[in-house]
Amino acid sequence: MHLSVLGGGAVAGLILASCSTSPGNGASSTGTPKAGTAATAVPEPTSTPLAGAGGAAALQNAYVAVVQHVLPSVVQIETSQGLGSGIVYDTSGDIVTNNHVVEGATTFKVTASTGHQYTGSLVGSFPADDLAVIRVSGASLTSASFGNSAKLLVGDIVMAIGNPLGLQSSVTAGIVSATGRTVSESNGVVLPDTIQTSAEINPGNSGGALVDLAGEVVGIPTLAATDQQLGGAAPGIGFAIPSNIVTSIAGQLIKSGHVTHSGRAYLGVRIALTFGGNGALISSVDSGSPAARAGLHAGDTITAVNGKATSSPEAVTEALAGLAPGNVAKVTAVGQDGSQRTVSVTLGELPA
Repeated sequence: MHLSVLGGGAVAGLILASCSTSPGNGASSTGTPKAGTAATAVPEPTSTPLAGAGGAAALQNAYVAVVQHVLPSVVQIETSQGLGSGIVYDTSGDIVTNNHVVEGATTFKVTASTGHQYTGSLVGSFPADDLAVIRVSGASLTSASFGNSAKLLVGDIVMAIGNPLGLQSSVTAGIVSATGRTVSESNGVVLPDTIQTSAEINPGNSGGALVDLAGEVVGIPTLAATDQQLGGAAPGIGFAIPSNIVTSIAGQLIKSGHVTHSGRAYLGVRIALTFGGNGALISSVDSGSPAARAGLHAGDTITAVNGKATSSPEAVTEALAGLAPGNVAKVTAVGQDGSQRTVSVTLGELPA
């Protein structure tokens, strides 16, 4: 599945690091490691230090300790369409994952790092942020610790833990390559403020954990870049939803089954592609919405937001993703009679 990347540099393709084929149709999962009982703090590493390696030995030991600490909190989620990953969110059996991992299903086979399998049910989802929560009842699962993604710095060491290609409890390592990236999925979902990482993200990693050296989850791996010229994966370019967005949305889904405070800007229009790529045609305007109050009408074509040309519906969505509720956006539109006008719109908050 190809997606476009925004936020500097050349535009690349992206694939959802989503449901890989189930074991037997893809990579074998016979090499699944067994994890022991989880500790409440990052444990002392059990590996033998490298003689004379100094800082390298300390770093290796830190890697091992973090993996041992986090693995019990990462599960595999399987549906009839494939599999992905999830993170145990709390002691009630709630598991947060990507919406595209569970979309279209209501029950799920959940496999813990120990190999024990459970049946999960859907708690709620919020497609706008590609997040969902499922629940396993009666299981003794270890919840993860979530960190503050706002504190991440470019160069911070991170690891991606999940189940790529059905290879359960796999780990890749890298750094935070950039923060604040806006990426667009091919289904129209736009993810703002994502974390770019060099830790490899492959199909089946979606919904898993991006963790720092403190053993805290700082993001959910979601997308991997592809090379549109050469084809195949573009190594070292992946994107994760930051933990601060994850905890906000997951907390609301667990509490009420839906999201009341999305934190996403809302214009209040339905838009469609125009012939020739000359803008985004407004097909309908929500009653009482910011767009309606600003005087935008069905039949208008949005050609720019805050002075930046918008040649497609995706471009409008991407422009809004970089704004917040309460921001004033200057929207340029062409009416059905060919007249052009620019209106100031005070954006609302995207409803559930």
